[in-house]
Amino acid sequence: MTITQRDRDLGTAYAMKPAQTRTELTSVVRGTPMGELLRRYWHPVGLVSDATDTPKQVRALGEDLILFRDRNGRVGLLHARCCHRGTTLYYGKVEEDGIRCCYHGWKFDTQGHCLEQPCEPDGGQFKDKVRQPWYPIEERYGLIFAYMGPAEKRPVLPRYECLENMDDGEFVEADDSSIGGGGPAIIPCNWLQHFENVVDPYHVPVLHGSFSGPQFTNMMASMPEVKFDKTPRGIAVRSIRKQDDGKVFYRVTEAALPTLRVVPNPRVAQFARVESIGWTLPIDDTSFRIYVAGRVKTSGDIGRMRSKFNGKFWWDMTEEEHQQFPGDYEAQVGQGEVTIHSEEHFGQSDRGILMIRRMLGEQLEAMEAGQDPIGVSFDTSAAPVEFEAGNYIREG
Repeated sequence: MTITQRDRDLGTAYAMKPAQTRTELTSVVRGTPMGELLRRYWHPVGLVSDATDTPKQVRALGEDLILFRDRNGRVGLLHARCCHRGTTLYYGKVEEDGIRCCYHGWKFDTQGHCLEQPCEPDGGQFKDKVRQPWYPIEERYGLIFAYMGPAEKRPVLPRYECLENMDDGEFVEADDSSIGGGGPAIIPCNWLQHFENVVDPYHVPVLHGSFSGPQFTNMMASMPEVKFDKTPRGIAVRSIRKQDDGKVFYRVTEAALPTLRVVPNPRVAQFARVESIGWTLPIDDTSFRIYVAGRVKTSGDIGRMRSKFNGKFWWDMTEEEHQQFPGDYEAQVGQGEVTIHSEEHFGQSDRGILMIRRMLGEQLEAMEAGQDPIGVSFDTSAAPVEFEAGNYIREG
């Protein structure tokens, strides 16, 4: 194929260069740069209520896993393929001390130790020599967190001030329905397309304001003055909107490693510190979901943060309404399963996107050099992480 200067001058699609994607940032499978970086952190893989004596399928960072809670209350997260003959443990039976494979009855505890091999002589003379791959888990904030990285680099599961210190009448509620994703629980595009959206405040008055009608509040509809800053955890976005009464609406949003979206309520229900944290869990290279934990006063308050479009929830809209009133889901999934980075054209308003990509690249380089990435701590006595994020009113 020969592309002529005339093709380029006319600007037709025929003159486009071969598409390229920054897979070092988008691919999360084991052995890839970003896959290894993300495996240095803890990730939520389910609600606490998901771990029962019925095995549950989980997919995270491109790996198929089985979550269960044995009859003694211990939670296990094992690789789905039985290490004997490879059938899935999804059809296994949970017992007092582990899960038994349906095929030949091998039983594994929550750390993958083989307890029984009933088809073998004496119940299995080599059961101590095999182990079902497993991952460490911890339960916190109504979520089950897994560490999927190298054992010698396992950090402390962080605590967060906004989920530790309750105001009067508050408690922590968890949600797995991808609040903030703008659509269904499983979102069919790469995780980075959503994570970058956290540091893109300029889309709010357009996509969520003038284009699809005010989806949040009129306070969010005006174009902000924005400052982007690096933090010890990621990127902070500080937006200023001047109000008619002379006061200033000051809003801080943060994107923190590994995949945290620290976004105060876009409906500005109150002027205060951030109410919730969302974790953007990469399911694989072409899908993700969001787990949220937040302070609430009434059960279901987290779900009530969900956006409506033309007065309807996303799943109640017709295809014509999705086209007429697009939101985050349509904009991000509309970039494709994995966006084509070589075809982007950045402007001044994209500074946050460039900063977060640069930050991720720096962490990949640090890890390659044998250093620990930012936001990783091995100090069990460390104070809870405190975010600046929130909605605030200041005098002009």
